[in-house]
Amino acid sequence: MRLLRPLLLASSLLASAPVAAQELRVGFKAAVTGSDPHQNYTPNRNVQLHVYEPLVLQDAFMRLQPGAASAWRNVDPSTWEFTLREGLKFHDGTPVTAEDVVFSIQRARAATGLRTFVAQTRSVASVEAKDPRTVLIRTTSPTPLLPAQMAVIAIVSARAAAEAGEAEFNGGRAAIGTGPYRWVRYTPGRDVVIERAASHWQAAEPWERVSFRFISNDSARVAALLAGDVDVIDNVPPSLFGEVRASDRTQLVTTPGLFTLYMYLDHFRDQVVFATGPDGQPLARNPVRDPRVRQALNLAINRVALAERGMEGAADPIGQFAGPGFIGHDESLAPPRHDPAQARRLLAEAGYPNGFGLTIHCTNDRFPGDSRTCQAVGQMFTAIGIRTIVEPLPSAVFFRRANGSATQDPEFTAFMAIFASSTGVASESMTTILRTRNRDTGAGSLNRGRYSNAALDAALDRVDAIFDDVARERAMGDAARIAIEDNAIIPVFSLRASYGLRRGLSIVPRGDQYTFATTIRTAP
Repeated sequence: MRLLRPLLLASSLLASAPVAAQELRVGFKAAVTGSDPHQNYTPNRNVQLHVYEPLVLQDAFMRLQPGAASAWRNVDPSTWEFTLREGLKFHDGTPVTAEDVVFSIQRARAATGLRTFVAQTRSVASVEAKDPRTVLIRTTSPTPLLPAQMAVIAIVSARAAAEAGEAEFNGGRAAIGTGPYRWVRYTPGRDVVIERAASHWQAAEPWERVSFRFISNDSARVAALLAGDVDVIDNVPPSLFGEVRASDRTQLVTTPGLFTLYMYLDHFRDQVVFATGPDGQPLARNPVRDPRVRQALNLAINRVALAERGMEGAADPIGQFAGPGFIGHDESLAPPRHDPAQARRLLAEAGYPNGFGLTIHCTNDRFPGDSRTCQAVGQMFTAIGIRTIVEPLPSAVFFRRANGSATQDPEFTAFMAIFASSTGVASESMTTILRTRNRDTGAGSLNRGRYSNAALDAALDRVDAIFDDVARERAMGDAARIAIEDNAIIPVFSLRASYGLRRGLSIVPRGDQYTFATTIRTAP
């Protein structure tokens, strides 16, 4: 509170002139890095989805709804047909055609690096325009999840984007979509401004103008809300929940979220530098390759304490890849119990009756409480005899070392980071973080522990081939059970999406933690 008060005072002194009733001002934790929608980066997509639309939209629980396409169907097991909305137009008034869709999918799958869409387009064999309003997507094998995969790929104007680079998108010339808002201005490191589109296939939005101001400091972002400088903020830190609730000018809204904190483990090295004996030297063998050690680590974690006390209610304990209500949640996969006595017995069975030394790595700026959670987990490991050193790192450093590269393996032995599939589908999360790595298909693109299990791969292959929604979700549970029982990765908790709003507004909170102006309204 000592830090928040001077920030609140400064924010009040800097408050701008009264804002028109139709302007919505959003305080955004993460800085947007550009307008090009074919870079798969969460903060960018949050803003870009106001301007660009995919063929298929997602509701708050990531279930599919018509978007730029009014309908889709299977022509045969390896062919999907999407029908564009009649009269759909870009913001510059030009009609959207199937050729624009073909161009957009091809452009998205050509993106490279960590922000690529290659995993979402891994099964696409060809995309073609059957006629001006009909797109045919042929796949290399039956792909029931293709509509969900298409929900993350924005449609851009082929005419405007064909030769466009970052400058043309950021400056607005190529930033032409079909969404309810049009791109107006992007100031790197400061803000993005969008305005209501002249027309849209849905009812006109009440907000004529929306600004996303980047305020990375949590206390400053909350102070801006309390002072009335912004109308809405995202990512309210749990330590400041009480401040937002206590003010008669603001309100707090939270909801279960997709982003899950996982502990990744090194499955591929015989010996690691971050697991040591009493002499401080690396052990002769990598202990986390032993399933008993992995289970001991799992049982050492008190998820309820971390979620309720460490995260102050801003997280939910989890033991799988999707929380309740999300696609692929399995009621039978409850969060593991906290059992340090059994953890110590497992360590002894594995040949470590006196434990060993372990360094765990994590981020210190990815979400509120990440470093604190990491320290708590380190204490829990130490309590079962694993003498743990905790090394929190800035995200930019952490992910470079955790992900590795084409020429360098990931560095860490046991490390924690959050992840959510942009499709919101549990099997797609497993495909990204646990499936055996395959550069051609994009499988395992974020498999940081280099886990490889033929049984899991086969189970995910079966999921990918099932068209019946109920049967497919049941098969997702079978795949998840293989991974969880092997402790391929250790889910810890899922983050709750949290929003602060001024009184008089309402919001439909989303599991993907996006802050959409389209879900914010003046309360009746």
